[in-house]
Amino acid sequence: MNTENFTFSRRHFLRTGGQSLLAPFVITAAGTLRAQQKADSAETIKIGLIGCGGRGSGAANQALSAYDKNSKLVAIADVQDAQIDKALANLSAIHGDRVAVTPEKRFTGLDGFKKLLATDVDVVILATPPGFRPMHLTAAVEAGKHIFCEKPMAVDPAGYHLAMAAVAKAKEKKLNLVAGYCWRYDAARQEGYKRLLEGDIGEVVASSHTYHTGPVKPMPKADTRPAGMADVEWQIRNWYNFSWLGGDGLVEQAVHSIDKLCWGQKDLPPLAAVGVGGRQIPAEGGNIFDHFHIAYEFANGAMCHIASRQIPNCFGDNSDVVTGTQGRLLIGKVGGGDPLIDGAKRWRWKGRKKDMYQVEHDVLFEAVRHGTVVNDGDRMMNSTMVAILGRTAAYTGRRITWDEITQSTLDLAPEETLGWGDKFEPTPMPMPGVTKFV
Repeated sequence: MNTENFTFSRRHFLRTGGQSLLAPFVITAAGTLRAQQKADSAETIKIGLIGCGGRGSGAANQALSAYDKNSKLVAIADVQDAQIDKALANLSAIHGDRVAVTPEKRFTGLDGFKKLLATDVDVVILATPPGFRPMHLTAAVEAGKHIFCEKPMAVDPAGYHLAMAAVAKAKEKKLNLVAGYCWRYDAARQEGYKRLLEGDIGEVVASSHTYHTGPVKPMPKADTRPAGMADVEWQIRNWYNFSWLGGDGLVEQAVHSIDKLCWGQKDLPPLAAVGVGGRQIPAEGGNIFDHFHIAYEFANGAMCHIASRQIPNCFGDNSDVVTGTQGRLLIGKVGGGDPLIDGAKRWRWKGRKKDMYQVEHDVLFEAVRHGTVVNDGDRMMNSTMVAILGRTAAYTGRRITWDEITQSTLDLAPEETLGWGDKFEPTPMPMPGVTKFV
């Protein structure tokens, strides 16, 4: 195990306000040398995977199954050798010799991502715990790689600003940047939200979104921690349960529903948020909530709500209701499944379904091959920060404005360096009314 310290650079990052209006992804002509080299050529597209847990391995499988079959996985990085071994075995069983990672291009340790980015990969998949995402995104852009970036893109305002700077740099370099907000690549929801944004339900006045499910990665009991295992290793192995690594369930999981909430508001930021949340099921050592309810206020007068829960033996639901002056868009159990517009312009989706996870990579690799650029950057960062805003409102019990959260100095990460064997005491379990807004 490589225990070399990884230096965080967020502390001295120049904080900026969120002044730009945020738009959906755009496709433009690419001008990078790399894109020109790959466009309509017979050259193999080389893929690198950073973070090879379940989502990372799944994304690598989809990348190798994408539109462009002339691609190979040639480099891989993770903090654990066992994870790399498992991922390579599973991917090789599916894709055979298109998994071509030599011993020299498998990198273990917190600094493994830097070594992978120094190789000749063309496309990199970022799928580590999201607390590392801003730094990995920044490094990938600086290295000139095309990127698939899993959600969320940050867990705190400091990381948000770092990632936003990377998005701007990716635009300058004309790099492809596809976000893991998979519902944006679902044909049924694309058509439903297209009709909504074209006015088929009138002016949007409210929306309600749910993400009710069971525990995702429950915190193990403290007595199962191996003797001598340091804080950082223990926390990374159980990353979902620590806000500095996972961002909490609202930011890590329910952000999918928040992304759809933002979609219905034209990807414009809210004015403010008020939230409630807490922890019903005790977790030894973790510091995240297991339920939230957030109300977002928008400049057009709309009130948009998100409710999430990760508690066993409870009602499960993942639905969206967007209410307008002339009807409603219903998705999920509330609408009987596929998107439905109930109103003057009644409509139900009846098209052909495709795997949205696969479509993300089809779009990315088609762009790389043909020299166009897909950039999801602005909207992916907006949805991420809207989730951080809601979580912060629930943690503190305050009404927090968009201006306040974008000017916040909150940084949940360790001070300046992070080593696999380091001690680190994360922030305590939040308590609304007691936890301060920073």
